Amino acid sequence: ADAAIVGGKIIAKLSIAIEAEGHELHTSPSIGISIFPDDGLDGDTVMKNADVAMYHAKSAGRNNYQFFTAEMNRITANRLDIERKLRHAISRNELALCFQPQFRADGSQPTGVEALLRWHHPTDGIIPPDRFIPVAEETGLIVEIGEWVLLNACREIKHWIDKGLQPLRIAVNVSARQLRRRDFCETVAGVLAETELPPELLEIELTESSVMENPEEAIEILQRLGRMGISLAIDDFGTGYSSLAYLKLFPIDHLKIDRSFVRDIETDLNDRAIAFGTIALAHSLGLNVIAEGVETKDQLELLRANGCDEVQGYLFSKPLSSAAAFAFLHARNLAE
Repeated sequence: ADAAIVGGKIIAKLSIAIEAEGHELHTSPSIGISIFPDDGLDGDTVMKNADVAMYHAKSAGRNNYQFFTAEMNRITANRLDIERKLRHAISRNELALCFQPQFRADGSQPTGVEALLRWHHPTDGIIPPDRFIPVAEETGLIVEIGEWVLLNACREIKHWIDKGLQPLRIAVNVSARQLRRRDFCETVAGVLAETELPPELLEIELTESSVMENPEEAIEILQRLGRMGISLAIDDFGTGYSSLAYLKLFPIDHLKIDRSFVRDIETDLNDRAIAFGTIALAHSLGLNVIAEGVETKDQLELLRANGCDEVQGYLFSKPLSSAAAFAFLHARNLAE
């Protein structure tokens, strides 16, 4: 109990905003607590276990403290196993992209595709993104993986267009760690030059939390990307903590409503209010709205009736391999 009180006081003090050179800075402390002798019989073990607990505090969203538990060691061992295997995933051709089409809300025509990363491990099978993306973020591997995704997504869509598909935008997810790299814009420009993909066909998707880590810096980077002709989207909108004051400053083109608000939109009045409010807010700022996770006709009708511009989800298509996505979209082109 005493350790919890101390941890809470430290978090409260470190969470106070700091003024530095005219900017307001925020810290998000993460504290791990390990107690002698329950969690170790010597100083090294107690410190190691406190470090393990701190990692779990960071994983839980930061700005909190966690007490060490024996279960944490198992989780940490699993994380290290994922990290070790992930370091070889690109060189061993274990990563692959699939593509989920996006449509106008009336279903009349496709507007783009989102590139989604998959990891096919030779012995572990398909490892879901929610298991390996956080590890990639924490270790910095996300930079190399993200560049691989960007290059191959642009290469694929250009290949489809060269084979006769009507031009479509390709949406690629970019992490906070990628965005913060000084050479990120140059990397994107290099990929566009190498693949000869017109910049207006590339859309970069960022989460709310990634742009809000350092809003002023994010605005500058997004403005550079916008000047290159690239479109920008805020993904998972409504799950983070965007300040509306900042939102109007970000040079973005799309807001994506997170699937968690679409899933129960037929029955949950709160989710419905958030979804409809997001549509109204986006339109007031001159932005288009894409709803993710649309699986039923009733969900689609509610979204369409309230002005949603585009939709994505299993009602229209599951994520497809490159060949299947091309065939699906090409057939839609021929049908129009």
